[in-house]
Amino acid sequence: MNATHEHEFEAQPGLPEKLPRGEVILWQGAPNWKALGVHAFHLKSLSLYFATMLALQASYLSGQGEDGSYKPLLITGSLIALTLGALASWAWMSASASMYTITNKRVVMRVGVVFSFTFNLPLQHIESAQELHRKDTSSDISLTLKKSDRIAWLQLWPHARPWVLQHPQPTLRCLIDGAECAQILKSAWGALNATTGVTSPQASSLAPAHAYPSTLVSPEMNPHINIA
Repeated sequence: MNATHEHEFEAQPGLPEKLPRGEVILWQGAPNWKALGVHAFHLKSLSLYFATMLALQASYLSGQGEDGSYKPLLITGSLIALTLGALASWAWMSASASMYTITNKRVVMRVGVVFSFTFNLPLQHIESAQELHRKDTSSDISLTLKKSDRIAWLQLWPHARPWVLQHPQPTLRCLIDGAECAQILKSAWGALNATTGVTSPQASSLAPAHAYPSTLVSPEMNPHINIA
């Protein structure tokens, strides 16, 4: 598993070099920037928070009588709009600069806005995968790597599973076609490990699993989920 930062020299979109013979692209996709803004940059939560603060400030100023000036309210509103606009732009740039690729041998994540990195994650290094499906139809697919493999959370963000810091999980964030991607990943993992003879209990439990909002189902939690 390795990371490179040669986005400007891509041999083809999402890949830093041409695929070797026998390796083919099965799926490519990118985050939906609106869903990324809501779930990774928390634009909806911040908008509600700022709206509440703005309402409280307006209420305070209105209680100052006729001498009260609403200039501070205009300044605050402008700063809030600038902040939310900057975060939305960052979400858009993050989604535009990202490309996820699944081949028959690995998962490739090209991520980063200022500093672009390409992470090559061999399927043999992936112990499990879980899909979190949300009500807005977007999905996250989180990959649990073997303990010997570790990528810094800050390098991955926002393409990391939220609140998992000790052993960060690379995550294909905010996919509109998450169910299709999960099935392709599951099939590719099974086909590769069937030919390489991997039979460890941890590896054989891989199964991108559907989950409901705020509840992530893992193969260990659901005995009916398996790679076969």
